[in-house]
Amino acid sequence: MTTSFSEIQEPFKITSIVNQNSYLVGGELKIWRGDTSNVYSTISSTKDYKPTLLGTIPTLGKKEALSALDAAVSAYNKGQGLWPTMKVVDRIACMEKFVEQMKTKREEVVKLLMWEIGKNLPDSEKEFDRTVEYIYDTIEDYKQMDRNSAKFEKNSGVNAHIRRGPLGVVLCLGPYNYPLNETFALLIPALMMGNTTIFKPAKIGVLLLSPLLEAFQNSFPKGVVNVIYGRGRTIATPIMRDGRVDVLALIGNSKSANALQNEHPKSNRLRMVLGLEAKNPAIVLPDADLDLAINECIAGSTSFNGQRCTALKVLYVHEVVVEEFNKRFSEKVDALKFGNPWEDGVKLTPLPEPDKPSYIQGLIDDAIEKGAKIINSKGGDTTENYIFPAVLYPITKEMRVYEEEQFGPVIPVIPFSDIEEPLDEMADSNYGQQVSLFGKDVKTLAPLIDTLVNLVCRVNLNSSCQRGPDAYPFTGRKDSAVATLSVHDALRSFSIRTFVASKDNDYNNAILKDLLDSRASNFVSTDYIL
Repeated sequence: MTTSFSEIQEPFKITSIVNQNSYLVGGELKIWRGDTSNVYSTISSTKDYKPTLLGTIPTLGKKEALSALDAAVSAYNKGQGLWPTMKVVDRIACMEKFVEQMKTKREEVVKLLMWEIGKNLPDSEKEFDRTVEYIYDTIEDYKQMDRNSAKFEKNSGVNAHIRRGPLGVVLCLGPYNYPLNETFALLIPALMMGNTTIFKPAKIGVLLLSPLLEAFQNSFPKGVVNVIYGRGRTIATPIMRDGRVDVLALIGNSKSANALQNEHPKSNRLRMVLGLEAKNPAIVLPDADLDLAINECIAGSTSFNGQRCTALKVLYVHEVVVEEFNKRFSEKVDALKFGNPWEDGVKLTPLPEPDKPSYIQGLIDDAIEKGAKIINSKGGDTTENYIFPAVLYPITKEMRVYEEEQFGPVIPVIPFSDIEEPLDEMADSNYGQQVSLFGKDVKTLAPLIDTLVNLVCRVNLNSSCQRGPDAYPFTGRKDSAVATLSVHDALRSFSIRTFVASKDNDYNNAILKDLLDSRASNFVSTDYIL
């Protein structure tokens, strides 16, 4: 399907392109007069299909990348910089200033989310609003952390004032599928804890950050947030190779994470905060409520075209119910509406990666060649910017779609007779993020849950896999994650416990009292934030 420009509603038309000709380094929006890269949308604005030019971004090189690193290192200043030593209340004020300015850019960011990555209107609005909420929740959790630290402890004759401190310089690399929310789930807690940052947006979903550059510039001290553009290999590699980065924060692929980690000259010093790929399964037991299971598996496998690490990427269905499941599931997949992101009721939208339809077709062809069939009537139907979700059955281990994280609209279904079959395959998998478990018999569920919690990090009972609520831990085993991202845990992932200790005697106690009374130290403080 393609949509002509005349059919696009006025608020969603692209009337001018975004020429992002500056980048943020050292508190200055530097004008770039070198090479630029065009940013296209796979959504067409004309009757005859043609990708839409959305704008341009700077194509920076090694020199500019290292200048951003210099700025972040200078702002941290061996832990003596304004930002890492700032009072908690003042750091919070900077973050509140930023989020208030961010809220004024909602309409621009939501529109670019739809055009750049093809996310439908409700989900684009949800991503923006959820990100704002995440920032406010992070501020509140940080306040509570500070309240809990506003005291001295005494043990074995030693007084201790324990807080969490920053780690240093953070290189932050976000994903294209949640270019605002998941990027900020790294960037915001890193900043909140007093780290300085270098941030490179994803290749797709890059222009939507342009409206926020000035807010970053005027909300934080110079050098605390540095935003650079270009190819990861060109600008992230020299930054890592330099050795002054303390934390690699990346949501993406484990191959990229391993490659960057290996560039660091002292990888033992490098803290990793990673959200990586997954192959989350659903397990449908014989006693499952099929209406519920089918609806949740539809949401889990097709939401944002399956382009989520938390998407259901393989469905294990017990052989007793697999025939009925397949029939009803396939009908519901075929009933999903495809269209442009702003159209009412649209569930399937254009794929942002131009080569994704051909990749998905390759997975389908391989599976068919090895014995699978497309069991839904629309499966594999292709347009210039989309391939309709194909439900493939039966899937075996020899097929690519069994092994690879497809990250797109293809749904493999595997029948099983013994529950040990999916359990063994999950144990052998490279991934361990989440699972969806559908059933109701407690005697069956109880031992299954006890096993599954040791294979993945979240068991979703009768519901699809998901990240939220953001208050809950978000992590994974094996190749799926390093560290934990949630409002509470992310602040800890980007910090380290540090404290001042003194022997409990009159001499030291008098000094501590003077420190507290003078309020000369931002660290040694029992001030309580309401």
